[in-house]
Amino acid sequence: MNKRRGQGAIEFMIVFGFMMFAAVVFIEVIQESQSDKNKEKEIIIVQNIALDVQDEIALASESTNGYSREFTTPVNILGKDYSITLIESYVFVGVDDYSRSFKILNVSGNINKGFNIIKKENDAVYLN
Repeated sequence: MNKRRGQGAIEFMIVFGFMMFAAVVFIEVIQESQSDKNKEKEIIIVQNIALDVQDEIALASESTNGYSREFTTPVNILGKDYSITLIESYVFVGVDDYSRSFKILNVSGNINKGFNIIKKENDAVYLN
């Protein structure tokens, strides 16, 4: 009779261990999937920021002299710091190991995270 109880306890421990292992694997798969989705969101947001800045500069360059507009860029992307710069004829936006650039028209100045002012004076576009 004692052998059966001991065998039952061992079988219970084996089943319990297997169930714990399966639960850990399941949680890991869900975590990996969520991480991939967050990365995809970051990439989309980076692209949208770069396109928004490109659109603002294009709109200002097509406008008449005296044009002025305020616009904002996000301070962070899903809680992560990111970089945004204007270099020559490109706007570069990057987060972690991903960056995106878009060609822009000639603009003077720098872009900031958060609040920005874009103007057109003397047929030239100025940022901040």
